[in-house]
Amino acid sequence: RAVPAVSAAEPIRRRAPTKGRVQGVGFRWSCLRMAEAGGLAGWCKNLPDGRVEACFEGDQAAVEEALAWCREGPSSAIVTSVDVTPETPQGERGFRLG
Repeated sequence: RAVPAVSAAEPIRRRAPTKGRVQGVGFRWSCLRMAEAGGLAGWCKNLPDGRVEACFEGDQAAVEEALAWCREGPSSAIVTSVDVTPETPQGERGFRLG
């Protein structure tokens, strides 16, 4: 039997630690605005090693757009890498900063 494809209506969740010049450049606040505009749930926080980590949950297309945004960041950021990890959706609501 074939495994059914993930429906576009089913939410997905992706964690995305981002490296580069991403702290002190408005990355988290820009991420918050972008995620809210895309109807995404999740969070974004600074990590002690200088990275910023975001987790997005929602519609697959919106999550993919958010990940693409992370690869660029706000205009003052210099992103060198984004390591995307799939996770099981948690049913989160709202987007928050950590």
